[in-house]
Amino acid sequence: QLEVVESGGGSVQTGGSLKLSCVISGADFSRCPKFWYRQVPGRGREFVSTISSGGTPSYAAFYEDRFTITQDTAKNTLYLQMDSLETSATALYYCVVCNNWGHGIQVTVSS
Repeated sequence: QLEVVESGGGSVQTGGSLKLSCVISGADFSRCPKFWYRQVPGRGREFVSTISSGGTPSYAAFYEDRFTITQDTAKNTLYLQMDSLETSATALYYCVVCNNWGHGIQVTVSS
């Protein structure tokens, strides 16, 4: 059973940065792409970013210049560096690996 656990969320002011982490354990995930999604209350989950098993990143257009997805295979950890944050980035962020979802981590950006 694969387990994914997010951390690193919190509250920042506009223009600030946060780095989300997602520790992956429990099963072989080496061939799975990894994703970050987000959800705002009242809306469905939205794709943010993905990284292939080979390390190729991809982003939703809105986040491409602000967010950076990376992975540390030695630490079984996925990251999302979030810079120049705006209030619109406020959401619950989820890590997804091999269709296994974490519980989500809250990011709140205030003006």
